Amino acid sequence: MRSILVAAGLATIVLAAACGTPREPQRTADTQTPPVAPKPHPEAADAVAQIMLERAQASGAQQKYALRSQMMAPVSVLPSPRPLPPMSLEERERYAHLAQNPVHAVGEDPVSTFSADVDTGSYANLRRFLQQGRLPPEDAVRVEEFINAFDYAYPAPGGTASSTPFSVQTEVAPTPWNANTLLMRVGIQGWLPEGPLPPSNLVFLVDVSGSMQAQDKLPLLQSSLRLLVGQLRAEDRISLITYASGVRTVLEPTPGDQRTTILAAIDDLRAGGSTNGGDGIRRAYDAAHQAMIGDGINRILLCTDGDFNVGTVDFEQLKDLVERERAGGVALSTFGFGQGNYNDQLMEQLADAGNGNYGYIDTLMEAQKLFVRNRAATLRTIAKDVKIQVEFNPSVVAEYRLIGYENRALAREDFANDKVDAGEIGAGHSVTALYEIALLGSDGQRLEPLRYQPEATAAPHGGELALVRLRYKAPDGEVSKLIERPVRRDEVLSDFDRASESTRWAASIAAFGQSLRGGKYLGSYGYPEIRALAAHSRGDDPYGDRAELLKLVDLAQSLAQHTTGTDVASGH
Repeated sequence: MRSILVAAGLATIVLAAACGTPREPQRTADTQTPPVAPKPHPEAADAVAQIMLERAQASGAQQKYALRSQMMAPVSVLPSPRPLPPMSLEERERYAHLAQNPVHAVGEDPVSTFSADVDTGSYANLRRFLQQGRLPPEDAVRVEEFINAFDYAYPAPGGTASSTPFSVQTEVAPTPWNANTLLMRVGIQGWLPEGPLPPSNLVFLVDVSGSMQAQDKLPLLQSSLRLLVGQLRAEDRISLITYASGVRTVLEPTPGDQRTTILAAIDDLRAGGSTNGGDGIRRAYDAAHQAMIGDGINRILLCTDGDFNVGTVDFEQLKDLVERERAGGVALSTFGFGQGNYNDQLMEQLADAGNGNYGYIDTLMEAQKLFVRNRAATLRTIAKDVKIQVEFNPSVVAEYRLIGYENRALAREDFANDKVDAGEIGAGHSVTALYEIALLGSDGQRLEPLRYQPEATAAPHGGELALVRLRYKAPDGEVSKLIERPVRRDEVLSDFDRASESTRWAASIAAFGQSLRGGKYLGSYGYPEIRALAAHSRGDDPYGDRAELLKLVDLAQSLAQHTTGTDVASGH
């Protein structure tokens, strides 16, 4: 640093001399002078002076160049952070993470317990993804909702709501994707009361925030509600509450036959503002209690994309609010619309907490299915807190795996605990569950045997594979009732082709859903096999639902091939 300063000083002197700068006047004799240091050898002094001069000239040139560059260069601006790549539509949507059910050893864990589920939102959401040319994220696929999106025409129960509102059927056949295991179907059919529905007190809770402006959101929502209004009667009551930055009661409880008034309120809805969903739910419960119909249907229909960003936005707080309110006899169902910021997790779990059902409406045909064709199942509950438990016989069955129902699992002790909430089933609804099981000594076992387990011995019920238990409460009851049905070993079919159409169709849907989640347990069983099985099991299809499934399988195969660059049909 010192050498640089000295060089700069010498450079200044040289430049000053070159420019004719006057020198300091010579001191007079009487001027006090400091002691003079001894002079170096003349040649050495000349050499040092020359070196110093060259350094000063170089340093001065560098400084001059730097100064000129700074004066001529534009003002320096710090570079902006590199922008992140835009998130895809599915990346902005919210889905609860689901790890697929594992294989369980019957000797260690013989009991499987879960809550019944009749939601169909995941299947309709899948259709939206495929029709837009995209495969869904794995967490958007809930296989049980795929299976339960279809009618299986199970035999109706012989009882009534006051006796036995369910029939239980089982069937066991070889697994189509694994020749060494069996597929056990458990089918439950709900009672469909004869005659018209009881009077309904329905509160439409509609999201009109700015995020609902898209054509597949508020406009589709309005068209969907018009379909439901067309089914109403004079004894029904309709309220309409909207929420955005604030909450507004658009329509006080109005008789269902005043369609002009109700439709005008729906048609006047406009989107704009933020999303105060929590306050909207509170206002909806107030309106439902105000117009409560004894022995009738009292239900809130929440229609939104689930993007709550104002007020009560904490996920658990919203669930707690709905759980507290359901004790008052008002159910809450959710119906999702749109894409991009869709919150599937919130929609599904709010409906569960509210003793309601969850649907996703991607087209007006889906709205017609939910609000017209299956209106009784959507609005009227025939049983609540419905739980299913299957106990496998360790002397016959080695392993089992429940397909789907990952976020419906219950602890074993929850089955008989009437304080534990579970699923609700609507009038005429069915529930289907599939287990893949491996018998003792078969080649289908996936788990290594434990070294220190006692050897299986003959059990008192050696002729049974499993025992299916069903618990449920009446819609206004607090004490559960129990149904039991054993699954006998001699019921096992020797050939999958001999299985009923219901079992074969359910198997094809289960394979389709598992394939979309990576196909961990399917081996080489792919889309061509899935489609062939579905086509062979299509059966009676009055509304074209099953024919549409075949088209979706074709789309998924093409998209998978495009995404991976693999010939899905040939496996190459």
